[in-house]
Amino acid sequence: MHFVERERDMMAIGGRLLADAEPEPDVMVIDLAVMDAAWQPEVRAEVIERVLAALAAACGLDQPAPGWWVNFRVIDEGSWGSSGGVLSILPLLQSGVFTEERVKAVRAALGA
Repeated sequence: MHFVERERDMMAIGGRLLADAEPEPDVMVIDLAVMDAAWQPEVRAEVIERVLAALAAACGLDQPAPGWWVNFRVIDEGSWGSSGGVLSILPLLQSGVFTEERVKAVRAALGA
């Protein structure tokens, strides 16, 4: 896992710099990168809600802090990965981790 720490005067919530916020808010930004597929808005929302709920549970909280933010970023099929290889969801479709219905939806979204 990679953590990047930012200065409080480089981030804002609700149009207000964190450096000016009192009391100091609990801030966490999660960059969730996924392969391009059938990510309808309601599916994206459910994934974000589950990520926030899991983080809250891991931190021993009943609910996520208001300063937590999830950036849902879609990576195009065939993009270059950090290791220099091409990223593709297609091999994962045969792995058994997706339902047949989801496999069809992903293939339809990709035209594959």
